[in-house]
Amino acid sequence: MSCEVVDLRCVRPLDTHTILASLAHTHRLVVASEDWPYGGVAAEVLAVATTEGFPLLDAPPRRLCARDVPVPYQVDLFNAFRPDAQRLAAAVLETVQF
Repeated sequence: MSCEVVDLRCVRPLDTHTILASLAHTHRLVVASEDWPYGGVAAEVLAVATTEGFPLLDAPPRRLCARDVPVPYQVDLFNAFRPDAQRLAAAVLETVQF
């Protein structure tokens, strides 16, 4: 298994061409972001992928974001709040095995 990583360094304007080109190459999408799951950049990337690239998808796209809770101050809680490598690997495996 191999993955293609697209690092969107600029989100305004959103680089839809790169997103759709990657989707055409892999036919799967996992969006990882440290923002909340609703109303953030990850939601916009998924909106572009599903509205403009729906025929390219072989599996439902996944969104991996911070947990939908207020941002905690304590270090251990803050680390659990953000997406980590284990959650990302699980999301990728679930998408690939669909």
